[in-house]
Amino acid sequence: MSTTSKPSIVFCHGLWADGSCFSKVIPALQADGHEVIAVQYGLNNYADDVATVKRTLGRVSSPSILVGHSYGGATITGAGTDGRVAGLVYIAAVVPDVHETVQSELNKYPTEIFSHIEVAGGRVWIKPEGVKYFAGDLPEHEQKLVWATHYPPAADLLEQQNLDEVAWKSKPSWYILARKDQAVHPDLQRFLAKRMNAITVETDSSHVTMLSQPDVVIEVIRKAAAAVQGGQSK
Repeated sequence: MSTTSKPSIVFCHGLWADGSCFSKVIPALQADGHEVIAVQYGLNNYADDVATVKRTLGRVSSPSILVGHSYGGATITGAGTDGRVAGLVYIAAVVPDVHETVQSELNKYPTEIFSHIEVAGGRVWIKPEGVKYFAGDLPEHEQKLVWATHYPPAADLLEQQNLDEVAWKSKPSWYILARKDQAVHPDLQRFLAKRMNAITVETDSSHVTMLSQPDVVIEVIRKAAAAVQGGQSK
């Protein structure tokens, strides 16, 4: 990789969201000269979501940095073994190891939001009063928008992971830890980041750090991009 070229940035969303959840961080990275794309997967099937990430990698230059929020941490962990991926950035994410599932990790550290969901039509929906546990540090009008546009996952999605290989064991990783998260427990995030030996940045945000503190996310991605571009291992 030449010292003048910049890695592309590929964003992977979590539950109750789509690629537009990164709308506050994408423009700054585009202005920096990165190719940027947000994966739009269906939250129906984990294997399909990982395959969609790999297809999307083909739409931008390589190497790429994968950025995963929440459940997106599992998709970049599965897809990041691809040779086109040079680094991984996790945002308040669940990061499975071989043969672990997102659900098995979440079960160890229960959080408030899962008392405010409803399964209907085979999908998992947030109840209106539950959005404050997902995005409580956003202004009220933004919380209402998050709820109005939230995309419900398949009811069994978080139990579908069965990985034989995980990307964070071979690719440099960064982790943004949300200390006020009520969806993915901060203690779970801390355990996962330490297990990965990730470069970790902690911040006082809700689960949706990229919406409530986009500058923090932009800065970590910039540091990851600089490390990858410079050929550093971390």
